Amino acid sequence: LPLKLPDMERFEPGDDPQGCLARAADWRYFEKDGKWYARETNTMPQWAGSCWYYLRFIDPKNNEKPWSTKADEDWMPVDLYIGGQEHATLHLLYSRFWHKVLFELGLTRVKEPFQKLVHQGMILGADGEKMSKSRGNVVNPDDVVGEHGADALRLYEMFMGPLEATKPWQTEQVSGVVRFRDKVHALASRPDLTDEMPEKVERAMHKTIKKVTEDIENLALNTAISALMVFTNTLQDAGKEGKLPKKGVETLCQLASPFAPHLGEECWQILGNPESIAYEPWPQFDEKLCEDSTVSIGVQVNGKLRGQLEIAKDAPEDEAKSLALALPRVAEQCDGKEVKKFIYRPGKIVNIVVGGGKKKK
Repeated sequence: LPLKLPDMERFEPGDDPQGCLARAADWRYFEKDGKWYARETNTMPQWAGSCWYYLRFIDPKNNEKPWSTKADEDWMPVDLYIGGQEHATLHLLYSRFWHKVLFELGLTRVKEPFQKLVHQGMILGADGEKMSKSRGNVVNPDDVVGEHGADALRLYEMFMGPLEATKPWQTEQVSGVVRFRDKVHALASRPDLTDEMPEKVERAMHKTIKKVTEDIENLALNTAISALMVFTNTLQDAGKEGKLPKKGVETLCQLASPFAPHLGEECWQILGNPESIAYEPWPQFDEKLCEDSTVSIGVQVNGKLRGQLEIAKDAPEDEAKSLALALPRVAEQCDGKEVKKFIYRPGKIVNIVVGGGKKKK
């Protein structure tokens, strides 16, 4: 080394697995110390192109160079890299090696290609083993799509558990996300939607927007879908009372769209929106509406829990005392006894100390 490669007029790939260098016979075969040798011609790993594809993706129509300086400044580095553990050597390690060389050559301004790395967990067969034909536990996603639709497959894969966790596939649980999907569609198809927004639904909507937004940022996709299911039930309850707000259903469709794009798009059109949901701004939440106006606090009598009290977070002591003493089990424990001390910690607990009199059984 260094070894100078031959000049070649034809260097496109061919049928020969040895590569294009195998055509340069005069270069490939050489004599040294009376013995003939053949040089290795397959010098490039088969995934070499994938080692820097992310750089080409930022400027794919550039016919002068692989990527421009402006594209590098505008797009690099990659914000998030998601791949399985098998990518750690087959791609991630090689791409970093290549990128380090490109950086030292001054072809990119960023030293590291990826800002954040997340390894998604493996989906196992129903028997808890790695899917393989020999075990007969392979699940064909096309079969799931054919029976339940692509959105159901997406929803179930994301709802199975944390993204990074290894999880067994359980076909019988797909029906759960199918029911959720159908509930959303049924809500969007109702003819009795109203412009009025009940306070309970409004607060639930803003809490759901916040939860789903933050969960997507954190790739907690399973809990985001769980929050959507809870909000769907809230809307169903409002519908039973004839108070189903159109704004609430539209927000549900927007939040569900990244997980079930076909469902989101169809429901958006059913609701009378002419433009694609993909161009609609992401819903924003009001932090004040995400806070509970009331809290549930425990009520103790002589240190033992005797009930729960639903009360405003900032309720005054006299109100808390009146409501606490009215609870059946608390009243029973205090009947005929002197309230020696009333301890109230707003938003946390009530503790009543009583003494004297006979304790009723």
